[in-house]
This record gives sequence, structure tokens and C-alpha cells, in this order.
Amino acid sequence: MKDNIILRIVAKMLIPLIILFALYVQFHGDYSPGGGFQAGIIFSSALILYRLIFGLEAGDKAIPRPVLKLIASLGVLLYTGTGVAALFMGGEFLNYSVLADTPVHGQHMGIILVELGVGFTVAATMLLIFDSFAGRPLTTQDAGIEKQHD
Repeated sequence: MKDNIILRIVAKMLIPLIILFALYVQFHGDYSPGGGFQAGIIFSSALILYRLIFGLEAGDKAIPRPVLKLIASLGVLLYTGTGVAALFMGGEFLNYSVLADTPVHGQHMGIILVELGVGFTVAATMLLIFDSFAGRPLTTQDAGIEKQHD
């Protein structure tokens, strides 16, 4: 795609708009349809477009695979941590009303944290899946496996 200047310019204009829309869906999801899953898919579509237009190596420089794994793990940890925090505060798992002084503020804070965790995990996982389908299988270094010498 390096020779197609039109695609590169259009992608440079569209990618920030796609990311902005993903942020809108993410943070407006507790008031209207949308939320973490949809925002994660939209966000990852912007980064997949970047990888398609500018190359897999450029995409890997922007967000390396180990960072994607970390983001996916942190998203699951944020989701689970919100539920466990509710347990420690005297509520049930993912009962957000105990997370703040008033139940309404607790519900609002809890849903934002959970949806943010879902968004992180979905976006990172979609990029990892794209990398796998794009012909970049996991290496032993990516998997955290040391090669054993005989």
C-alpha cells in the first residue's frame, strides 16, 4: 500500500475519527446502546485499518504484541477487580451500588469500570486475532517460551 497515496491520506483522516467514535460509544454506553464490546470492536477496526494500509510492521511498532496481551489481561483484571471490590465492600459480585457513597454513583462508576475492562479486552483480542490471521503466528518469544537447547 506504500504506492497508493490516496488510501494512505484517507486512512490518516479516518483513523482518528473512528477512534473518536469508539471513545464516544465507550463512555456513552451506560446511557444509550453501546458500551465496551462495541467500542472495543470499533477501536480495533481503526487499528486494523492502520495495519492494513501502513503494514503489519508499522502496526507492530505502534502497539507491539506483548503490549496487546498486557492490555487484554488488564481489561479482564479491571472487570473482575470491580466485582471483587464490590464483594469486599459488603455487596455481591458486580453489585455496583456499594462502590460509592450513594447507590446511583456506585452504579455509574461500576458500569464505567466494567465496560472499560470489556473494551480493553475486546480491542486487544481482536488485534491479536487479526495478527494471527494475517500470517504472523505466535513465536516462542511471544508465547513466553524459551527455546531449549539440546
